[in-house]
Amino acid sequence: MSTIFTKIINREIPANIVFENDNVIAFKDINPQAPVHILVVPKKEIPTLNDIKPEDKNLIGEIYLAIGEIAKDFNIAENGYRVITNCNQYGGQEVFHIHFHILGGEPIGPMRA
Repeated sequence: MSTIFTKIINREIPANIVFENDNVIAFKDINPQAPVHILVVPKKEIPTLNDIKPEDKNLIGEIYLAIGEIAKDFNIAENGYRVITNCNQYGGQEVFHIHFHILGGEPIGPMRA
């Protein structure tokens, strides 16, 4: 069964896409937790961080390069931002297709409130 992110990648449901290349897509979160809240998603379906394989190392690097570009595009690179990836139930993962949250545009605060 495909995830909501796969449906966005396949253009089956709409999203406010802010970045895309052959391997990565990024779009605005529909429930933003900061003034800038972007989700960065590999187009390859990888359920959790635990499922990353050695052959995915270039893809993961490409995701982080995209994050840097997006941070610059949204003018949050200089002041700073947070990147969060949740893994499984205790980590708060809700969609089982790895994704990276970029949060910025204001002071984000402590890691755990």
